[in-house]
Parts: sequence; structure tokens; C-alpha cells
Amino acid sequence: MKQELEEQLVKKYPKLYAQYGGDMTKTCMHWGFECGDGWFKIIDELSAKLEPYGFVEAAQVKEKFGGLRFYTDGVDSDSFDEIQKLIDEAEMQSYKTCERCGEPGEPKGGGWISTLCDNCRNSE
Repeated sequence: MKQELEEQLVKKYPKLYAQYGGDMTKTCMHWGFECGDGWFKIIDELSAKLEPYGFVEAAQVKEKFGGLRFYTDGVDSDSFDEIQKLIDEAEMQSYKTCERCGEPGEPKGGGWISTLCDNCRNSE
């Protein structure tokens, strides 16, 4: 994801992204958001739902097998199911959203699966 988009998320949701840019031996957020700009809206909407919990921190945000992966630290057992449901919904939405541009897309690929729209896939 572009640095400017990452910085928008970190500024808007400081508690959730407290680990952003942290020590690489302690957090995968050292490397930032490891996905394309097209999922910015999905991540922003998920972040808005998670930030109010206050105790949840993003430990890693990335693409894997054509879908968004959003891993957290600090989730207590009372809130786990509710928080996981929000994350699952965002991850499912990513499988219908082009990772590059945010338009409708679908996962395809052989060795590397990517969720892209036809335009972005054809420009590869």
C-alpha cells in the first residue's frame, strides 16, 4: 500500500495501529500494510469498527492467497467472537474487491493467487 494511505490509517486509528513501524523483532507491522491500495476502503471500514475497542492492536495486515489477512493482538476472550466476525467479513469482502484499484474483482491464478478486476489483470 502507498505510504500516504498507510499514514492516513495510522493517523485516523492510532490505538489500532500502535505497532505500525515498530521493532521488526516484535511486530509484523514494522513492514506496514502488505497489500494493494484497492483494499484501503475495506481496511478503513474495518478499522473504524475495531478502533473503539481500544485494546485491540493490528499485528499484521497483508494479502495471502488472494485475500486480506488481518491479525490482531490484545483481544480478550469476551470480545474475541465479535471482533473475529468483523475481521472475517472484511476478509471475505477482499475476495470480491480488486487489490489494486478497489473495483469488483475475483481471485485467480496458478502459483500466486490474486484478486483483481479484469482491467488490472489484463494489464499484468
